[in-house]
Formats: sequence, structure tokens, C-alpha cells
Amino acid sequence: MIQAWISKQDGQINGFKLTGHANSGEYGQDIVCAAVSVLSINTVNSIEKLTPISPKVVSNDQEGGYLEVSVPDTMSPEAEQKVQLILSSFELGMKDISQSYGEYINLN
Repeated sequence: MIQAWISKQDGQINGFKLTGHANSGEYGQDIVCAAVSVLSINTVNSIEKLTPISPKVVSNDQEGGYLEVSVPDTMSPEAEQKVQLILSSFELGMKDISQSYGEYINLN
């Protein structure tokens, strides 16, 4: 099961952490894993390409199953607004996935 945490400080999303594997299908056929992977990687790429912010990313590149992303505590108001929009979109996507596939993902 994928465990997902979205962290907030003062009402603002400041990062997320994903651990585990969905195991909803055979390797290469796991649609829950694919959905979470695409959403999380796109979120990191969007922050890097569409804002002046470089998020801190920690992952297990060998085995997968672990991704932790955080953004700086201080940034310009314009960057903050863009980063929050991107992270809010991630949160909406994760909520949708967890509602549809709750037996494979737990959003905390």
C-alpha cells in the first residue's frame, strides 16, 4: 500500500512524502502506482520549470517506493503563489486517486 502525507504549515502546503508500493497489479501494469508516480514527478518538474524554486527531493532510486519533496520556507510572494497552486493541484489529484483506489493508497 502507498502511504502518502501532504505536509502543511500555517495553511500552506510545504511538501509531501510517499512510501510503499500500491501492488494493484503486476509490475508494469499497476495503474495506481503509475498514477501516483506521474502526478508526483509532474509536480516536482512543474515547480522546477514554472517557478524559480528548486524543491528538495529525496528518493530511493534503486528500489523506488520512497519520495519526499519539500519547498523552502521563504520565497517571494509571486513564487509562493505559483508553488501553492502546483502543490494544491497535486493534493487534489492525490485525493481523487485515494477516493477511487483506497485499498491501495492511504492519504494522511
